Amino acid sequence: LKNSETAAYIFTSGTTGLPKAAYITHSKWISTGQRWLAMTDLHSEDIFYCVLPIFHGAGLMSLFSTVLAVGGCCVLRRKFSARNFWKDVAAHHITCFIYVGEICRYLVGTDPLPEESVHSVRVMLGAGMGIDVWNQFTQRFGDHIRIYEGWGSTESNCNLSNVENVPGCCGRIPYWDRTFMRVVKYSVEDDVHPRDESGFFQLAGPGEVGELLGQVRTGDGTPVSPFDGYSDAAATANKVLQDVFEPGDRWFRSGDLFRYDEDGYFFFVDRVGDTFRWKSENVSTTEVAQQLSAYADAELINIYGVQVPDAEGRAGMAAVGMAAGKRFDPLAFFQIATTTLPPYAVPLFVRISEQMDLTGTFKLRKVDLQAEGYDPTRFEDALYLLDDANGTYSAYSEQILQALGVAPFE
Repeated sequence: LKNSETAAYIFTSGTTGLPKAAYITHSKWISTGQRWLAMTDLHSEDIFYCVLPIFHGAGLMSLFSTVLAVGGCCVLRRKFSARNFWKDVAAHHITCFIYVGEICRYLVGTDPLPEESVHSVRVMLGAGMGIDVWNQFTQRFGDHIRIYEGWGSTESNCNLSNVENVPGCCGRIPYWDRTFMRVVKYSVEDDVHPRDESGFFQLAGPGEVGELLGQVRTGDGTPVSPFDGYSDAAATANKVLQDVFEPGDRWFRSGDLFRYDEDGYFFFVDRVGDTFRWKSENVSTTEVAQQLSAYADAELINIYGVQVPDAEGRAGMAAVGMAAGKRFDPLAFFQIATTTLPPYAVPLFVRISEQMDLTGTFKLRKVDLQAEGYDPTRFEDALYLLDDANGTYSAYSEQILQALGVAPFE
């Protein structure tokens, strides 16, 4: 076997569309574990805990590649259980946990258990833990846990890793001349990368939101970092940009928006397709969801933009999954939304979902929700509208819809 040969096909999560089968070479699979081994103090005595599906990159690559790299062992659970998580940790002396952000959000929403106060977990590897959940997690379960939050995707040719335990950060690039990654300006309104007078992409500066790219090859054809692509040739072509900074160069398009600070610390903002414009402002669904997490009675909150007839951009909508035994309080939700968010980012519509649409790795799907919009005839969930006049969210009615200046969903 050669390192460049395909070891497996791993399907992408499919949060914004249909999953795609990505080629995973032997070298990519092996290097994932080697990377974590080089950055952490994991060793052969560590016991890993897996609640993620093995058919996904997080389970097959981030987890099992690392287990083999360190020579440790792994405890498998068929299905994630927030209620039994800390009991399993105690029973099996778990020291390392591979997470996705939504799992951590479930854990901080559970009732306290004796096992969570004294436990053996010392290292966590994963992605998608926003600063809101991060702070709650460490305050409750212990700030001694080393959280290695990263960014990457099943198919990407680049990645970021937060090795400094900085809350909410997914990595750092202190020296741009030592990396093949770049952040370029991206127009949400026009869905394009603005080019300069020479016809090339423009770099995003500190504090600006831009899309992360990973270089595949230089203009003269020199390989930099391979992008192996998908089984679908058209999907592969759509992820590669050409003539970005010089004629003939090729770059992998991550589809993710980031903001980095003066010291090079990176913070995830949103998916390109999820950020939307409303009232001439960009709205990050991730940042809105983080602010609304202050509404403690909700277990999950999914933010997305929906089309409004005869209006530019998309209006904000929230699908809220309530915690067990909790009922939606429209007044409390209104107060949190209007005090933590700028007016243009406050959701106009709130849908109380009996069952949230999740992928196999607990990521929130938006595609069907966006298609159903705020049309109450397309779903049975309770629907509320922003009611500024009464300082609350009120049950759907044509009168309130008219007060919002919004036409019925088409």
